[in-house]
Amino acid sequence: MNRWSAAIRVNGSDVERISDRLFLARGDRWRNHTAFWVLLTLSAVIAAAGVVAQSTATVIGAMIVAPLMTPILGTALAIVLADRHAVARSIALTVGASAAVVAIGYLVGLTIQLDVVADTNSEVAARVSPKLIDLVAAIATGLVGAFAVVRSDVSDTLPGVAIAISLVPPLAVVGLTAESGAYDQSMGALLLFGTNVAAIIATGTAVLLAARVRASAPLVGIRVDRLRGRSLVTVAASLLLVAAPLAGGSLSVAREQAAIARAEPVASAWAEERGWEVTDVYLRGGTLHVVTLGLRPQSSELGVQELRGRLDEAGLDGLDVELTLVVGGSETATAEDEGGSGAGEVTGAGSPAG
Repeated sequence: MNRWSAAIRVNGSDVERISDRLFLARGDRWRNHTAFWVLLTLSAVIAAAGVVAQSTATVIGAMIVAPLMTPILGTALAIVLADRHAVARSIALTVGASAAVVAIGYLVGLTIQLDVVADTNSEVAARVSPKLIDLVAAIATGLVGAFAVVRSDVSDTLPGVAIAISLVPPLAVVGLTAESGAYDQSMGALLLFGTNVAAIIATGTAVLLAARVRASAPLVGIRVDRLRGRSLVTVAASLLLVAAPLAGGSLSVAREQAAIARAEPVASAWAEERGWEVTDVYLRGGTLHVVTLGLRPQSSELGVQELRGRLDEAGLDGLDVELTLVVGGSETATAEDEGGSGAGEVTGAGSPAG
């Protein structure tokens, strides 16, 4: 423990360097804020465009450019110094910047004719269903980010931290999905952002306390007030606050995986009888998607009604089913209505394979 403490312990000049980096009000305020808002605006546009285009490389570029981690870690530093004014400034900057990114995402969405939602966009789908593992990753990444700020000799890792802990892309997704009317997905992306923020503040606070910032700050004229226990309790409570819905998301994913595990053998057996091969089975938006490879039959229908019935027998009657034949077309069957006939309504489209 002593070796760990010595590895991150800071002196007065370190505290001054960290403060200059995280508090935009120090030094040339106009220059600091101008750089922050220009980079934030550009990163928001890049992130929104990358999400719409489903370009992972573009989204990563937005993560590197984004300066949003600065006021979030600044909040952690202000908490450690017990500087209420700095806490208020950092939180206000974080909230204002977050709202700006959401607004930019919404405006970009207005220029897109199609809805940008999880069902049709992989970048959106990756950010609207956060789970407990996302909190674990956020905590680990937050520790790395705080460590890099404390240790100037490892500050080169910060671009990697920016990529690992997603801040601007989830906010862009909030705006894009809100413009598309998918408010439940907006809330999911907002939860992911809140998870990352809570993790950064909590880990930043812990690392800065372990580095003995409070003891070194007065050496360079930085005021340190009394650190109240309720401040630390609030930080810890924020992690618990986001953990609850994340646990629910993890449980939902576990249920989906169980449903897929039950559906795969049923779908594979059904497909083999037709000379087809099941290439993928997945759940999205409450619909079970079964993707098969093979030739389209002579009849006009793919036989999704029979598949629907077999899935009902397997206890999956609460799921809609969409069957896609890679060479031939697609059909959809809705879940059985309570008290209904059993097969559900079927719609189909597609032309015979050539």
